[in-house]
Amino acid sequence: MGLCKCPKRKVTNLFCFEHRVNVCEHCLVANHAKCIVQSYLQWLQDSDYNPNCRLCNTPLASRETTRLVCYDLFHWACINERAAQLPRNTAPAGYQCPSCNGPIFPPANLAGPVASALREKLATVNWARAGLGLPLIDEVISPEPEPLNSSDFSDWSSFNATTTSVQEERASTPSAPAFYSQAPRPPPSPSRPEQHTVIHMGSTEALAHAPRKVYDTRDDDRTAGIHGDCDDDKYRRRPALG
Repeated sequence: MGLCKCPKRKVTNLFCFEHRVNVCEHCLVANHAKCIVQSYLQWLQDSDYNPNCRLCNTPLASRETTRLVCYDLFHWACINERAAQLPRNTAPAGYQCPSCNGPIFPPANLAGPVASALREKLATVNWARAGLGLPLIDEVISPEPEPLNSSDFSDWSSFNATTTSVQEERASTPSAPAFYSQAPRPPPSPSRPEQHTVIHMGSTEALAHAPRKVYDTRDDDRTAGIHGDCDDDKYRRRPALG
């Protein structure tokens, strides 16, 4: 038994193997979250300790840790992965500490900073919520992105060069007038021979029934006399003067 040096000055049997001081549970959670802490009697028997996680054999200080009610310390990711591999119908007593085979779930009547911190951490995963009697939460599994095949893409350097040349060509080309945006007109058709104008003179029936004009030969003689001298009068025999 020893006295914790924190302001609470509580009597405790817990001992930090790394700092070699007596600690209470409040100090254990707040200031010694990644330290090897066991009873003072165990330290007297064997002061050696292993600073690595017993599941992955990597330093405990390198990752997030969680402490069970037996005070054994593990990486939270290691405990979570190990427990998630068990069947879904595993009873709460089937989840045991990998080191001492003690229960992972704290007893319902156990109170204290260590048990409260452990319950809060276990409530974040479904396999532990079932053991704590809490409703399950919806787990959103994000689909893994498919690996891109680099052979499907051309060389990016040539792609950038082509894009740059196209942009320069567009910049150097003057903007086309507005009328070029209209639809092109069809080319003029080849010249056609002029067609004669047809004048409609009426129906053929009217022409068929039109009266014929009768010319009188006597009108010609009258006309010739009126107009005066003509070729026939020049050679006509005139009567002798008596």
